[in-house]
Parts: sequence; C-alpha cells; structure tokens
Amino acid sequence: PLSAVLLGSNVAGQADDLIAGGADQVYVVDTPELASFLADSYTKTLAALVQRHKPEIFIASATSTGRTIMPLLYVDAETGLTADCTELTIEKAERLLLQTRPAIGGNVMADIRTPLGRPQMCTVRPRSKKPLPVDRSRTGKVFRESVDKRDLSSVMKLLEFLPEKNVGAPLQDAEIIVSGGKGMKNAKNFAMLEELARLLGGSVGASRTAVDLNWAPYSSQVGLSGKSVTPKLYIACGISGAVQHLAGMSASDTVIAINTDPEAPIFRVADLAIVGDVLEVVPALIGRLKS
Repeated sequence: PLSAVLLGSNVAGQADDLIAGGADQVYVVDTPELASFLADSYTKTLAALVQRHKPEIFIASATSTGRTIMPLLYVDAETGLTADCTELTIEKAERLLLQTRPAIGGNVMADIRTPLGRPQMCTVRPRSKKPLPVDRSRTGKVFRESVDKRDLSSVMKLLEFLPEKNVGAPLQDAEIIVSGGKGMKNAKNFAMLEELARLLGGSVGASRTAVDLNWAPYSSQVGLSGKSVTPKLYIACGISGAVQHLAGMSASDTVIAINTDPEAPIFRVADLAIVGDVLEVVPALIGRLKS
C-alpha cells in the first residue's frame, strides 16, 4: 500500500485529503510539540516511524523542509539518498526504485538505484509531475501514532517566521508567471515584469542568471536550482533557455517567449515565439492591457 505521513499540531483532519489524493493509509503524529517545524524533532519522529514500520521506499518532496529532513534521516537509517528526482520507476523484478535526476549541471539525466540500503530514499522536485485527480470517494486507513517524548524534544527554538515577498501568488501555485532573464539588462527593468504580472494576475519569476546578478530574489528562481513550475501561462522575457531553466518550466500549459535571438533554445518549447527586444515588447503589452 501507498502510505503517507502527517506530522504537526491539529493536523489529523488533513488525513482525508491525503487519501483523496492517492494515499491508501496515513500515519499521523498530531501533537503540540510539532506545531513548528524544527529539524531535529521532525527527523527523530520520522526515524521512529521508519524503524517501526520498515518501509521499502521513503519519498519526500524536495522543498526546503524535505531537503532539510531527508539528509538527516538517511544518515540515521544508514541507507542512501537521491536528491531532486524528476522521474521515478519501480523495477518490479528486483523490487528496486529507479531514481532519475539531472546530473553534471543538468546536461545529462542519471538513473540511480539503491540495491543494498533500506528504505530506498529520495526527494522529488515539486511540480515535476501532474498530481493525481482528487477523488473524495476513496477510502483508506488512518493510524494515530505515538512517539517517545524524547524524540519530540528539540534544541532549537523558532524565533520568527518571515514569509517570502512575491508579486502575486507563490511561484509554484501561480497560474500565470512572467519570468525575466539576462535580456532584461538590469534590475530596474524587472519593474516592468512586475507591472505586467499584476495586470495579468500572475507572479514574477526569474532565470538563474538574473538571480545571480541580484536582479531578482532567489525565491523567484525557476529551474533545476530553483523551483519547478507548471502554470497555465509562462511568459519568458529575455531568457535564452538553458537546459537547467527549461527543466523547471517546460511542463507549463502555454509558453510565450520573447527574445532577440531567433535561434534561442527557449523557442523550442514555446507555443508562441516573439522575436524582438523584450524592452520594447513588454511595454507594448502593458500599454495594450491598460487600454
């Protein structure tokens, strides 16, 4: 069976959502000590569940939380860990999980197996696959789990929570994304992308180059080293289309690309290609939308 783990405080009611999303059973640890995410207490709690139930495979999302917990957890379990997978396949004969992830700067895709260690562990890039349709008619089992109070203790303390500052919805939830790259020339010109995103009801993204140049915050970075997104509309402004960037946005429903180079790789995945200066095209789009 496919099992899910739910940790936190006052979260038991969310078990039905996990079952509707595809889980056959849900293990719940619902306690006030887990109200805030603290890496050591969450890791010790998961380690206790892994030791108790001995899963064959353990998968987590490659979010900041998953990337924090899983390296600690695999050391405790004395197994292996494959990070940032984009594809998973079960090899039934050997009962092995084939884990596929980008390697060598995203230029090749590597297939990785864990033949000896158990559980087989990996993290999967968010939005690298479309979720299953939610089915509220599904039924499953919910198990309330208890753990030793010592596992719930933490040497850490949450002092403050600072949410990301984005234009529009969080990038991975946005239905429309306007992304800028090196072709935007400077940080000041990103203001026009913010204006276009507001007019469209979308969010602003950026290429790794734009982030490295401090034109945009890391929270807006799209690609292998940033976020994978699947919006209904993705507008790439001045982005050439490096392999690493394409891997993070090529699953978008519709892609519009604006670039002066007619041979830019971004045009290979674009539904609409605009060969032109983004600093002329975007203001024209803004003017048209305002009128």
